[in-house]
Formats: sequence, C-alpha cells, structure tokens
Amino acid sequence: METLFQSPFGEFNLQRYPVRKKETLRAWDAADEYLLQHLAEKNLLQEDTSLLIVNDGFGALSLPLNKFQPVVVSDSYLSTQAIRLNAQKNAVDEDVITVIDSLLTPESILNVRSNIVNHVVLVKLPKSLAMLEDQLHRIRPLLDEKTTVIAAAMTKHVHNSTLELFEKIIGPTTSSRAQKKSRLIFSQFDAGLKVAANPYPKSYALPYQLDDVEIKVKNHAAVFSQERLDLGTRFFIENIPLDEKYKTIVDLGCGNGVLGLLAAIKNPAAKIIFTDESYMAVESAISNFLSVFEDTREAEFLQTDCLQGVEEDSASLILCNPPFHQNNAINDDVAWQMFSESQAALARQGELWVIGNRHLAYHAKLKKLFGNAEVVASNKKFVIVKAIKK
Repeated sequence: METLFQSPFGEFNLQRYPVRKKETLRAWDAADEYLLQHLAEKNLLQEDTSLLIVNDGFGALSLPLNKFQPVVVSDSYLSTQAIRLNAQKNAVDEDVITVIDSLLTPESILNVRSNIVNHVVLVKLPKSLAMLEDQLHRIRPLLDEKTTVIAAAMTKHVHNSTLELFEKIIGPTTSSRAQKKSRLIFSQFDAGLKVAANPYPKSYALPYQLDDVEIKVKNHAAVFSQERLDLGTRFFIENIPLDEKYKTIVDLGCGNGVLGLLAAIKNPAAKIIFTDESYMAVESAISNFLSVFEDTREAEFLQTDCLQGVEEDSASLILCNPPFHQNNAINDDVAWQMFSESQAALARQGELWVIGNRHLAYHAKLKKLFGNAEVVASNKKFVIVKAIKK
C-alpha cells in the first residue's frame, strides 16, 4: 500500500495505526488532498495563523501543516498514536503538534498568542452526525467573524443534513464542487445566530432493572446508538452468562459499557475490565458503571487499542460486539485483531463471546483461530458465538 503522501506543503511517509503487515488502506484520502490543495491555492495560512484541526485521522493534515503549530482534537486513541508515530517517522517535532481528546474543549485556543489575527479551523467529518453536532457545539465559542471554517469529506459522506448542522450551529454554509469524489464545506461564523444547547451527552433507560430500580445509561456523542439500546446489544445482554468461573470479564470495545455493566451485575465477584479506543466511549462507560455501583465496586477502564494493556492468559470471559469499520473505512481488520488478541488474553478454558449479524460469518473466523466455535443464541438477525481457548 502506498505510504508516500504528496501535498503542497511537502512529502510525508504516512502509515495507519495500528501498523499491519498487509495494510490495504492508505493513511489519507482524497478529501485530505483537496483540503490541503485549497489552503495552498487560496494562501489561507500565514505566519500569524492559529490552526485548529478536528478529526485528523492519521496525521495527513497536522503533519503537512506542522509549521503552524496546530492543535488537533480527536476522539480516537488510534489517531493520536498515529500522529505521534508518523511525526517521529518524518522527523517532525512532536511538540509543535498539540493533540487533545474530544472531551476537552480548547478554550481560547485560537487566541493563545496576542499577535494572532488569522484563525483557521479545519474539520474532517466524523462518521456520525451526532459526533459532528457535538463537535460544532464545542468549537463555536472559539470562533469569531474572522475565523475561516472549512470541513472536508468524501462526497458520499456529505448530505443535506450535514450542511444543515453547520448552518444551525456555525452560520451560512456552502459546499464546493466534487473533486476525486471528495468535497469541501465552507461555513461562515454568525455571531447573532441563536444556537440551542448542546444535546450531548444523552441518556436512556435499559430494559433491565436492578433491585426494581430503573438503570439509565449516559452516552457521549461518539457512542453508537444514541437514543436507545440497539437491537444487537439488547439481544446480547439477554444472554450474558452467569457463572462463578468467570473471575475476570472484559468488555472489549465497550462503547457505553452496557455489556460489562450487566456482566458485573450478573457476576458480582468478577473483576471487570472495559476497553475502547474512543475517549467518549470510555468516559461514558465510567459514568455508567459509577451510576450503578458508586464506590462499592472496582473496575478497570483502558483507553487503548483493542486488548493492549490486558495481561496475557488472564481473562475468563471476553464480551465483544465488533465494529465493522475504522473511522469511515469498512473492513474486518478490527474484528480479526480483536479475536486474535482475545486468544492471547484469555486464560486456558477462557471464553470469547461475540455477537454479529448472521452474514458476517464470525463462526467461521473464530473456528479458524480457536479451533472451535459454538452458537449459544440466535434470532433472525443476530448470532452469539462462543469460542474457548483450549
């Protein structure tokens, strides 16, 4: 796979993170190229520019623009690691790129130096409208009429609803013509615009009660299924096992932590570990666990890549609802990584429980890795498969 990224601001060797031997995807897309080309042609970046970049996937924006000392906001642990590693690989001083997570609003970041008069905000569209809405609410207080706001995405991810969000939260918005199936969005800050409060995080009640008390879960904007429990997770929690043999239970790719939370309730003596690469997901899981157990139960929360940080041969049970995408790229690389790392993290006779749509054929994948796979529950849409480490 091509790794040399050529831009108007120089050439950079970029890799996705985690680094895979047979990577099939580039660390940039045509939207990154289009955005950098536009910045160069319009000469929008000057020596006195303060630059905020939202959702830089693997450094394709922040590395070429490193001379402007950008602040990068990301919800992805993988992206933050990619930017750091690609900076090292290209001999870019890591200290000139400030990376903060999506839960931190960069207060007055566009006015950190008194001589700064040129403010530019670049946004790569996230995979969900919910995330975009939250991010636009977070950056609006940083803007003024002199701020240039440009978003970029592949054309298939730009919809009327996307433009409407910019109109509703930032101000008048237009889009460019498509170039290599990518498009730019230009939004002009309107100081007089009446903007509603940020609706995130949201919450909903689980179809499960504890001591006849309703359980509500909080969801930050990056968490999948904002308004209600999705059907797959609902089916999974109905079938979470209860057994004293489960000493350490891992909620892998935990999202809002519902699987680990219900596993903790059903298995009161078990140690629970939550892992996710999304900062908002881990924060949601922490909040939801504390809302049920307060300080009566301990758990471990890992901001990490899959199961990095979980000791080998330590887990009794791993619960997993694998994603079938990384950012906007759809593939099964993440699922394969989750399954492979689960095999290493499980103790002997430890179990990996996976839920997925029937057509994803996780049964075959798990049998290839573990030598066994058993369907423990199924309905018309979903299958829960168990694999045991022998």
